[in-house]
Amino acid sequence: MIRVLLADDHAAIRAGLRMLLATAGDIEVVGEAGDGAVAVANARALRPDVVLMDVRMPGTDGVTATREIVAEGLAEVLVLTTFDLDEYVFGALRAGAAGFLLKTAEAAALVDAVRHVAAGDGVVAPEVTRRLIAELAGPRTGNGAARGEPSALPADLTPRELDVLAGLGAGLSNAELAAELVISEATAKTHVSRVLAKLGVTSRVQAAIAARDAGLV
Repeated sequence: MIRVLLADDHAAIRAGLRMLLATAGDIEVVGEAGDGAVAVANARALRPDVVLMDVRMPGTDGVTATREIVAEGLAEVLVLTTFDLDEYVFGALRAGAAGFLLKTAEAAALVDAVRHVAAGDGVVAPEVTRRLIAELAGPRTGNGAARGEPSALPADLTPRELDVLAGLGAGLSNAELAAELVISEATAKTHVSRVLAKLGVTSRVQAAIAARDAGLV
């Protein structure tokens, strides 16, 4: 059973999400939060598999809450937003969210996204994928790398891990990586974890950006 925590400042939206997810059969809503601070506290107490996180909430916003939840390894975070180019969404992905969907997503797409995120895959709303990549792959600050200049990758990445990173840059899931590299899905997941650790990032989206910055895709 996939354990989910709902974080949204609108009670009606939380109620709707709870009802929607209850129909999935393999998803259980274990808690709710109306702001980011409560979301973090409940994630610590309940240890859900996935937090469905709104980005605009009173008090502690979703970006700050995402950063804390991911940094502490409490859960995967899937951001739900009304705005497809919202600066808070980009901030949440940089903070380590596993992905995001628009609140206009079909019920089946939302349920599928929760399952993918719980399994360790990233999810990005298809309507905004290209714009998202363009935004996150823009000029870097603090390390001298500019748009169009390949960025250096950790020297200890093995050839297989470089293949995995290239796959992440292409948006492949663990299952797709396994098929592409002719390995088991469990092995693919292990490789992904090692790649994230060596890159010093916390999400597949961040790794995908690193792959694109390095010119792997």
